[in-house]
Amino acid sequence: MRTLKDLDARGKRVLVRVDYNVPLKDGVVGDETRIQESLPTLRHLLSQEASLVLLSHLGRPKGPDPKYSLAPVAEALGKYLPRVRFLPHSPGSEEALRAVEGLAPGEVALLENVRFEPGEEKDDPELASRYARLGEAFVLDAFGSAHRAHASVVGVARLLPAYAGFLLEKEVKALSRLLHAPERPYAVVLGGAKVSDKIGVMENLLPRIDRLLIGGAMAFTFLKALGKEVGKSLVEEDRLELARDLLRRAEELGVEVHLPLDVVAAERPEPGVETRIFPAEAIPIPYMGLDIGPKTQEAFAKALEGAKTVFWNGPMGVFEVPPFDEGTLAVGRAIAALEGAFTVVGGGDSVAAVNRLGLKDRLGHVSTGGGASLEYLEKGTLPGLEVLQ
Repeated sequence: MRTLKDLDARGKRVLVRVDYNVPLKDGVVGDETRIQESLPTLRHLLSQEASLVLLSHLGRPKGPDPKYSLAPVAEALGKYLPRVRFLPHSPGSEEALRAVEGLAPGEVALLENVRFEPGEEKDDPELASRYARLGEAFVLDAFGSAHRAHASVVGVARLLPAYAGFLLEKEVKALSRLLHAPERPYAVVLGGAKVSDKIGVMENLLPRIDRLLIGGAMAFTFLKALGKEVGKSLVEEDRLELARDLLRRAEELGVEVHLPLDVVAAERPEPGVETRIFPAEAIPIPYMGLDIGPKTQEAFAKALEGAKTVFWNGPMGVFEVPPFDEGTLAVGRAIAALEGAFTVVGGGDSVAAVNRLGLKDRLGHVSTGGGASLEYLEKGTLPGLEVLQ
């Protein structure tokens, strides 16, 4: 990939695709991690007296919607960088072009949400050409969007000299270690709701790993595939045969598969609801498994002992509803406690658990892109990376 080392940005107006898809509450940014992760790239370009035009998406608006405006993000960015301006113009508009043409060296302009543009997600070439007028060079630093073939990710990169930012480069370097000659033993921890979201990753990683720990709602599809009673737990009925095939393949490859031994269950995933602990293979109706239980937390921690490479994606339960967050937090503690291991965490709830525990500095890499990291580990590349080669 072409990187920032290949770009002389002196005196240039540089268009930077960042990932500022951050949580907002009452018009205030709730978690500034993604903003902070973009700073090394932005400060490097500003040190060369470049002027910067930033593009990002936020949420999934159906069109222009004040609820998804990036104005609060510009305010948060202004705490870290001087001379930040929010330009409330559609990024493909003539108004946006006129506004950025007046930027002085060292100034930073954040334009409005690219998903307000109807052609953004279709990679419309006309929109990409309008983006390209905004800068003399393009830097892609939005790893969390690099798996999207959108106009502000790949379309504009075909039209301007294009480079990888420091965050994108760091992400690819860390994830590549999980694919190419990882140190063994190698353990993968997967959670979340659906087996279907993780099929490609499991199939690609199985020949490379030694241990596979499965939690979250997806574990119940595997348990039911083995003939266990899972009550009213979430199950993908159309994926039962696939789950059996994955378990058979793991056995053939000598991969240890660890499924929940017990679960924290309730009749519904709501705060304050009465909870019970049941064996994972015998959950009675009307209960549903909503988190891994204490025996499973202990067993998963033991299964991780001695691992030299660990990848974790996905929560162990309904993380956003206490007390069904305890299993996810326990896994985060167990991974952070490993000595001498290269550990990578990706996915919103997994990263949220790490941040809540204050353990980020004890991990090898915390990815800013859950979906992008999964796709990279499945395919070994992403649309946003291919256009930089």
